[in-house]
Amino acid sequence: MGWIEHTNVRIARSPVGKYFRLDGSGHPKERKGSNFFTEIRAGLATFFAMAYIISVNSNITSQSGGTCVCPSTSPDLCDSDPEYMLCVQEVNRDLVTATAAIAALTSFCMGLFANMPIALAPGMGLNAYFAFTVVGYHGSGLVPYEVALTAVFVEGFVFVALTLCGLRQWLARAIPNSIKLATGVGIGLYLTIIGLTYSAGIGAIVGSKSTPTELAGCATLNKDGLCDPSDKMRNPTMWIGIFCGGIFTILLMMYRVKGAIIMGILLVSIISWPRPTPVTYFPHTPLGDDMFDFFKKIVTFHPIKRILGVQRWDVSEYGGQFGLAFITFLYVDILDCTGTLYSMARFCGAIDERTQDFEGSAVAYLVDAFGISIGSLFGSPPVTAYIESGAGISEGGKTGLTAIVSGLAFFISIFFAPIFASIPPWATGCTLIIVGSLMAQAAKDINWRYIGDAVPAFVTIAIMPFTYSIAYGLIAGIMTYIILNTAVYVIEKASRGRIVPPNKEDKEPWTWRLAGGIFPPWTVRLARGKKDFWRENDQAVGVVSDRQHSEASSAVHNPEKTVISGEKPAGENLS
Repeated sequence: MGWIEHTNVRIARSPVGKYFRLDGSGHPKERKGSNFFTEIRAGLATFFAMAYIISVNSNITSQSGGTCVCPSTSPDLCDSDPEYMLCVQEVNRDLVTATAAIAALTSFCMGLFANMPIALAPGMGLNAYFAFTVVGYHGSGLVPYEVALTAVFVEGFVFVALTLCGLRQWLARAIPNSIKLATGVGIGLYLTIIGLTYSAGIGAIVGSKSTPTELAGCATLNKDGLCDPSDKMRNPTMWIGIFCGGIFTILLMMYRVKGAIIMGILLVSIISWPRPTPVTYFPHTPLGDDMFDFFKKIVTFHPIKRILGVQRWDVSEYGGQFGLAFITFLYVDILDCTGTLYSMARFCGAIDERTQDFEGSAVAYLVDAFGISIGSLFGSPPVTAYIESGAGISEGGKTGLTAIVSGLAFFISIFFAPIFASIPPWATGCTLIIVGSLMAQAAKDINWRYIGDAVPAFVTIAIMPFTYSIAYGLIAGIMTYIILNTAVYVIEKASRGRIVPPNKEDKEPWTWRLAGGIFPPWTVRLARGKKDFWRENDQAVGVVSDRQHSEASSAVHNPEKTVISGEKPAGENLS
């Protein structure tokens, strides 16, 4: 063995290796195939795939104007007010720091406490809803920026309550298996759409008038936001992204070259930084000059000045609007984060097929929930788990070390923001497409034999990319499943079992009575009188009988009753 293999073995056998359950650590739940250097490489891959969020989130959220006050009643007229636009630019710089800081904190905590290779950051889609609907362009929306941040702060603590009660985990586990598999596939296609667009990809597609999308690839969009027919497929940055960030990366992956994704992203970025070239990320325009001036600083720290802790706690005059913003943030975030966490957990092989849960799910949800509230204090829209974590998982990330490395990289980016905020979207676009193709493999495990399972799964897959929303895809798939299968159940009962689908035996079984119960394991241990109820019991991992599960649930509902046998409740096996 070389020094890398020797180091991997030594770290795996150390307390660090056992804590993170590296392969060879001797932990009963060690993650097979995981090792220290692979986790580092995976964490860097996740970071580089997510680095665009530093600049993209700041650009989107600052369009709300932040705490800047527009002197005109028309938001559009504020664009010509130099003082106001300088204030908006300051908010933009604040958000660069805030985005990197909250991504660093939450990703590090996810890895350290939940031991999952999943990074977090302010959510794409959620930030657009925050900026353009809740606060509105230059403050023309439902509530002021300060009130919107209050809604986000409260939402985070509601998540904490739902998680401690076990309802958030149970809701996710109660989703039918085909829908959960379809969620991973739909997120893969959602990633592909992102990778193909202009905002965070190679710019190969754009919206259209006669069709939802059309082929793009032009250097500039016209006044309607479309490509002129004569200019399509002529953008050199798109071709650089395709060949250097896509084809080159895939070839390296075919030959199993370690760090292929990182190499592709770095190659495209380095090609795009010099000016003037046809593929430069810093054209000679006012915006390009400003970006290049920021890039040349290399190392700098911009403190958060205008948006730190600006919540407005008296929301009485915005009661209805505040409630609407709060409820929307709540249901979109719970579905978005739930779908992402479970698809990423399945992608890295952490799902327990018996309980349909993953190790540390309660802690993972708590990290996400507290991250939402802390992020709002930084002035950021809601934080959520990122589907770009699939980039690190595809590099071999299996433990929390992946997320910790991503968090540390985000922390470093606070001081190197000019560099990390200058990774062009066409450098990461093909990475998202590649990860999407890997996630789409789950489609083969969907129950296509029974149309009552197949159609809801397909609806989930289709709606996610076509509506640009993970949450809407889950809603559509679950509602389709409920309507179809409830109708079959009612017809069967009304006909006394005479009218049933011919191949109903092919349907996947579903029940709300899930292994592990509704309540989280710590409540079961607390009800049994275990003093250190936050720790798992030292017992072998295996299939637990229905009787044990029943006793565990009974202990929660009736804590005054004791379990007669010496067997321990099923819930105590779960983390």
